[in-house]
Amino acid sequence: MNRVFKTRHFIRWMRKTELSDSALCAAAIEMSQGLIDADLGGGIVKKRVGLAGRGKRGGARTLVATNKGSKWFFVYGFEKNDRANITDEELEALQEIAHELLARTNDQLGKAIEDGSLQEICHDHKN
Repeated sequence: MNRVFKTRHFIRWMRKTELSDSALCAAAIEMSQGLIDADLGGGIVKKRVGLAGRGKRGGARTLVATNKGSKWFFVYGFEKNDRANITDEELEALQEIAHELLARTNDQLGKAIEDGSLQEICHDHKN
């Protein structure tokens, strides 16, 4: 089963963009098929996601914590015109967040959804 989440931080950033949950779900499907823009290590991958009318090239860059199997957590995003990339220090912090998120059990994920620190945006029941 693939489960796709976004963190509270990502949700706040996303409100300032034209990014949709359906675009994130489509990106997660692409990533599960191996279409990842960059593997940054430590459970963090980079994925371009198109914004309305601008496509992927001019769109958003998302950083996703993943086990490249069943769990995908959108943890950080930026628009290409705002910045080129993240710093080494930011990557290190995101890798720590990825480690913590990916270690969570289904019960812990459920509690995070209840308290609002995570929002599940799509899931499928395929193995």
